[in-house]
Parts: sequence; structure tokens; C-alpha cells
Amino acid sequence: MKKAGILNRHLAGALAELGHGDGVLICDVGMPVPAGPRVVDLAFRAGVPSFAEVLDGLLDELVVEGATAADEVLDANPETARLLEDRLPGLSHVPHEELKTLSAGARLVVRTGEARPYANVLLRCGVFF
Repeated sequence: MKKAGILNRHLAGALAELGHGDGVLICDVGMPVPAGPRVVDLAFRAGVPSFAEVLDGLLDELVVEGATAADEVLDANPETARLLEDRLPGLSHVPHEELKTLSAGARLVVRTGEARPYANVLLRCGVFF
């Protein structure tokens, strides 16, 4: 058994299969989960695990070359907006409806227990070399 890093076997396996350019949607409990991508639902109860915990854990495991969030997060959830700006330099914003459309092309969806509006981000995987 692993003693460090991501212990959830479904998430660890899904991360190992990602390649350059693949999309990973980290979303709250309110985001519609698109049909098609592999889904790892970590939601246990409202707020557990938090969006910040999941984002930080995934950023420890992934190389990210780009990220997109909803414009609406800026006004509706300034705490998450600051978190995203701090963790993801060069973050781009699109309308929420466009983010939902883009998320359908993700290879992996990771659902958190976050229950605050627009706590969603689409990451684009990079390479480590």
C-alpha cells in the first residue's frame, strides 16, 4: 500500500494514464458532470474534501501547462478566484456555459465535496521534461 501521495486507487490510476494536452476538470458538487470522461467522485459530504485540498493534491502530482475557470467565479466566489490565481499563473477565464462545454472534452473529472459556487477549473496537462 502506498504511504504517501494520492491514496485513492481510482484517482492514482487515472492520473497515471494522462498524457500531454489531456484535460482534467476539478469540480464542485453543483457542476454538471459530462458524459464521456472518466469520473472520480471524491465527494463525501458538503465541503469534504474541499476544492482547495483536491486542487493542491493534484497540482503536486501533475504538470499543468494551462488552466481555465469560469468568469463568474470572480464575483460569486472571490476566495476560490484568489486561490486559482495564486496556484495557476496564466489562468484564463470563460463564461460558465463555455466551461461546461469545454469540460466535455476532458479526459478526467474529479468531483470534490465543495459546495460553493463556481469552484471549478479545467487543467491542461503538460510534460515534465
